[in-house]
Parts: sequence; C-alpha cells; structure tokens
Amino acid sequence: MTTALTAFPADGYTARWQRWDEQGGDTIHLRWENEGWTATGEVAGANVSYVLRLSAMWQVRQFLLFRDMDEPDLWLGNDGSGRWGEINGAHRPDLDGCHDIDLPVTPFTNTVPIRRLQLDVGHAADLSTAVVDVETLGVVPVRQRYHHVRERRFAYANLDSGFETEFDVDEYGLVHDYPDHFRRV
Repeated sequence: MTTALTAFPADGYTARWQRWDEQGGDTIHLRWENEGWTATGEVAGANVSYVLRLSAMWQVRQFLLFRDMDEPDLWLGNDGSGRWGEINGAHRPDLDGCHDIDLPVTPFTNTVPIRRLQLDVGHAADLSTAVVDVETLGVVPVRQRYHHVRERRFAYANLDSGFETEFDVDEYGLVHDYPDHFRRV
C-alpha cells in the first residue's frame, strides 16, 4: 500500500519541535525557490542554524551549518549522485555514496529520506547517510534503515550503533514526536 505524502504549500511551511528535556528545540522554515526546497533551521540549546538546499525530489544539494559566525562553519555540497565536496572544492571521498544528511540536533533531517524514498507500507531501505557532529564539525558516513511500518509510522535504525526507534509523521512526512528526544509543538 502506497501512502502519498501531501505537497508542502508553495508559499512555505514552518514546523517546531521542543526537546523532551525542554533544554531547546528546533524551528524549521521550508520555502520553494530555484526549482527546489530550502530548509532553514534554528536549533535552540545547541545554538546552531542550518540550511539544507534540496532538489524538487528531495535530494540534498547543499548543507550549511552556522554556529556563532556569519560565515558557515561547515559547507558541504552533493552533485546528486552521492559525490560530496566542501566549500573549497575539496572532494570528500569518505562521504561518497551518502545521499542524505543527518543532523542529530533536529528531527527534520529524518524527513528528507522519508520524502525522497517514498517507501510503500511494509517496505524498508538501507542507506548511507552523512552524519554531522555540531560540536566537532566531524562528518562521518553511517548506515541507516528506514522502514515504513504502517501509514504515517516509520521505524529508524542506525545500523552501525544499533540504535532503533519508531516515530509517527504528519501528512507531509515531518516527524511528530521522536521518543525521548523531540516533540512537536
């Protein structure tokens, strides 16, 4: 059974999450521009901002992370085939094959593979994802699995660490509550 996700409004969309420990949260603003989506997030508690530029098919094109400076602390680009580079043009072969970004300080980055993969209920996909550590600015590939358990419910697994969880999504594919981490407000 296919569960179609609702298209985001053309004039943009805003979503908010709060950490379960109430020590911060995330506000994401999505807008359509230049034939793709731009997601701009502000993460209180971690004191970071990020920008994700996505194709119309939800493929990551650029990722920028800002901590306490006007210029990005981290800038990564993807050519659409899983080849990554930095702002200075340096190729990141360690990230080749990763199609998504995972920023653990926000549940929004779970939406990107959910929308990109469009899994039918009962189906799962294993993928390599570039995981960003906001403290060290380290980026490492991690094997992950998304399983579409039932309509509007997904199971997520980090295949390298063994971490597993399940969460519900709204009609857009945005996480409602991420157990023990984030809740929608």
